[in-house]
Amino acid sequence: MSPSTTVSRVRRQWPLSPWLFAAPGLLIIGVFILYPFVSTLVNAFTDRRTLIPGEFVGLANFRELLHDDMFWIGLRNSTLYVLGVVPALVILPLLLALLVQKNIPGITFFRSAFYTPVVASIVVVGLIWVWLLDERGLINSLLESVGGGRVGFLSDQWLLLLSAMAVTVWKGLGYYMIIYLAALANVPRELHEAAAVDGAGAVRRFVTVTVPAVRSTMALVGALSSVAAFKVFSEVYLMAGPSGGPAGEDTTLVMLVQRTGTGLTGRVGYASAISVVVFVVTVALMLLVLRADRRGEA
Repeated sequence: MSPSTTVSRVRRQWPLSPWLFAAPGLLIIGVFILYPFVSTLVNAFTDRRTLIPGEFVGLANFRELLHDDMFWIGLRNSTLYVLGVVPALVILPLLLALLVQKNIPGITFFRSAFYTPVVASIVVVGLIWVWLLDERGLINSLLESVGGGRVGFLSDQWLLLLSAMAVTVWKGLGYYMIIYLAALANVPRELHEAAAVDGAGAVRRFVTVTVPAVRSTMALVGALSSVAAFKVFSEVYLMAGPSGGPAGEDTTLVMLVQRTGTGLTGRVGYASAISVVVFVVTVALMLLVLRADRRGEA
């Protein structure tokens, strides 16, 4: 009996058998993704608290957002984070991938070294950078030893946000470098050779050959890094503390969700409304990046 005949008999006898194999995955998706999403969406229209079920209040939570100064501070910081981090994570990993693309002796060590921050715990990474940037940390000690003054990397509102951006870029370089390496491997070598014959230098070949060839990958990296940057939490939380820096001026939207919706008196409904805003903005960011990529290809 051929394998195709056996499969056909199994399908006729147990028509639901394929769903048995898919059931574990579907169960995980339902419990950890769909249910929390629907629950958050429903709670956004209620006044639910941690220990109180709450009642339907319509758009009251969203109207309150418009008059909440902390919400606008969080939206400002999350937006600035996207503007500061995404361009760096689109360009720098590509340049890094070009540097480590060639198979020369010892290049594997550098590839591994650049990828190490990706697999490191964000908590460990955050603590290391806090020790480096603290008022009495290594960087300030070096500045003081050469006659400079101490810099408040973790006490100044804008320097703290820039420091968190630097940590995000440093930790994400290796991840996006791997994506670019896969894309660069598919670029025909003949294109570079033809451009070199025409007298194009390294910079011109990069602009006219490499960038067009990996445009779709750049759009993918832009979309992924935009979503991750807008939902930033760990870096800012570890460097600014639970309060969100001086007077809470470095609070991001996800930090505001955590602060508002946790604890025995947490406003789960209001935090859910902020989460819905974060979801809508991240989806809009992805659509904008993908649409820009399609226009560029056209």
